[in-house]
Amino acid sequence: MSTIRVALAGAGAFGVKHLEGMQNIAGVQVTSLVGRELDKTQEVAKKFSVGHVTTELAESLARPDVDAVILCTPTQMHASQALACMKAGKHVQVEIPLADRWEDAQAVANLQKQTGLVCMVGHTRRFNPSHQYLNKRLRAGELKIQQMDVQTYFFRRTNTNALGQPRSWTDHLLWHHAAHTVDLFRYQTGEEITIAHAIQGPKHPQLGIAMDMSIQMKTSSGAICTLSLSFNNDGPLGTFFRYICDNGTYIARYDDLVNGREEKIDVSKVDVSMNGIELQDREFFAAIREQREPNSSVHQVLPCYRTLHELEQQLQAQE
Repeated sequence: MSTIRVALAGAGAFGVKHLEGMQNIAGVQVTSLVGRELDKTQEVAKKFSVGHVTTELAESLARPDVDAVILCTPTQMHASQALACMKAGKHVQVEIPLADRWEDAQAVANLQKQTGLVCMVGHTRRFNPSHQYLNKRLRAGELKIQQMDVQTYFFRRTNTNALGQPRSWTDHLLWHHAAHTVDLFRYQTGEEITIAHAIQGPKHPQLGIAMDMSIQMKTSSGAICTLSLSFNNDGPLGTFFRYICDNGTYIARYDDLVNGREEKIDVSKVDVSMNGIELQDREFFAAIREQREPNSSVHQVLPCYRTLHELEQQLQAQE
């Protein structure tokens, strides 16, 4: 396959990040762009020189010049659209979360097994140079995680996206934002989560979602993780990971890394880029070319969604 031809669905803030990343990847061409509002999608398509624009994913899936699809659509659409892509014979990368129901996550994994197509989930933390640097040291036995302390903080009391624009869907602390950390904790420790507990604060009267949440996890060897999530935090936004290890403490902020004393660690040589989204996309296309399972495949991340399901059941029982 000389050129992998891509349809990107979801021309919002995160879709644009993928479009920017793909500009740096050789042998990839975005041939179709899918968006909710045609005029806004056309503006994005013009900026990135995408020839075909539509508001219907099915239209893109029917095109012969589409080999693979990247889904940056609302959470509630992810599973059904991932299924539609594979049924149309297209490789698919679905942005996090894979689903917001355990049954739907299983359905996507089952269809991947039947089709043999590449199905990857956008667990970007696996690809950020900061986390990659630590993963290499953990795999080499130079570090062992004692505790991860993670803060996921946003100020999102209204239904807006990362650019402050109105959203057509409602975000979720558990199924979206906690998914990053639950998967990363498993990935970095290399162990299964044996204990997981969650509590949440009051639900927003209009949005119908919890605005604050706390999750605790433990692996088979005794490593623990404490995750605090909030849509009420008026301050620095994003997710910040503190790794407390047997041989040092590290703080990862997206692609950047410092030690416990806030001294910067150079991670510029960890991979070919300092952009986690670009590195994630590079893995997707490499897996297609090499006909192999990608890092962050649907099967690798499936246990994360089982844990989220169990946590959701706990939270429902507390209501």
